[in-house]
Amino acid sequence: MNNGLMNTYGRLPVQFEHGQGCYLFDKDGKQYLDAISGIGVNALGHSLPALVSCIQEQAGKLLHTSNLYAVERQEADAQKICDVSGMDRVFFCNSGAEANEAAIKLARLHGHNRGIERPVIIVMEGAFHGRTMATITASGNRKIQAGFEPLLSGFTRAPFGDIEALNNIARNNPDVCAVLMEPIQGEGGINTTTQEYFQAVQALCADHNWLFMLDEVQTGNGRCGDWFHYQTQNITPDVVATAKGIGGGLPIGACLAQGAAAEVFQPGNHGSTFGGNPLCCAAALTVYETIEADKLCENAAARGQQILAGLCERIGKLSAVTNIRGQGLMIGIELDRNCGHLVAAALDKGLLINVTAGKVVRLLPPLIISEAEVESLLDGLCSLIEEEVASASSAA
Repeated sequence: MNNGLMNTYGRLPVQFEHGQGCYLFDKDGKQYLDAISGIGVNALGHSLPALVSCIQEQAGKLLHTSNLYAVERQEADAQKICDVSGMDRVFFCNSGAEANEAAIKLARLHGHNRGIERPVIIVMEGAFHGRTMATITASGNRKIQAGFEPLLSGFTRAPFGDIEALNNIARNNPDVCAVLMEPIQGEGGINTTTQEYFQAVQALCADHNWLFMLDEVQTGNGRCGDWFHYQTQNITPDVVATAKGIGGGLPIGACLAQGAAAEVFQPGNHGSTFGGNPLCCAAALTVYETIEADKLCENAAARGQQILAGLCERIGKLSAVTNIRGQGLMIGIELDRNCGHLVAAALDKGLLINVTAGKVVRLLPPLIISEAEVESLLDGLCSLIEEEVASASSAA
């Protein structure tokens, strides 16, 4: 049946009516433990009174004026983000893809300012940066690129975690102006690397006057146990793109920069009609104040360790489970087979999960998740995976 929508999503057969905390409820009243939080968006869960009140109050005052004028909430939000991130300036937009677009434009302008006629940005195999033309080009996912050629020029690719590959590019390509990477590859399968790698990349960028740019759309805003993943690695990037959890459910993204990178954009270089509007910035400020007041970075770190330990104990020895990895509340369980069907099976059990890269069960629960809710999540997910393994064994 044609519902009037373009056929761009393979939707699950459920509609949610309301949410409370870490739970969603469908139209029949069935309860679901939300372990994906709108793909990392609902950092504070659902219907948090402080956030609801903030949105209601701001909506009654002012929704939009445009960036032709000063926006008080935007300035307050920018100052808060700079305080917790260590960055100097913020550009507000509406999504993670737009934040990455801003970073890409900033890097190219940096390159042109250095006298590079055709600047090149190094990006990673397995990366995902968004669905715009520049961000699908920067992504290392042929599936999302297919049919949208010609892709943009100005990118070269390296294996994630391979510093020698970056050194080789440095020796052979004088047009490089920046490196862009996710600190943990989310859509790519919760792929992680080492602190030594990040520190080596930062040093390489400094040596060659490249911008060190991190896509923290998914890893940022408390998800990995600190405000941003780079803070757990003792590194300081030049540019950071973020979104998802920053607005608690409202569409807002941000491109952060520090040092010389923070001065690259000048009036007229970039802009956004809706970016940084009073409503979304009011929500983002409340999200940040709540994360800070309720120590949700610390909770993400503790509950993440609880999940990892529980998974390792309960299913870590199953032959079908090839790896369990992640940081904070960004966790992947890799199986030895495609397991996309587990999403629907989990839905039947009242559990919302996601499968990415075909074989990786991805967990992105709200930052507010409790010890008891983690145990409930572990019970449901581990039994699901055990049933999958038993079913496959009996079929064989």
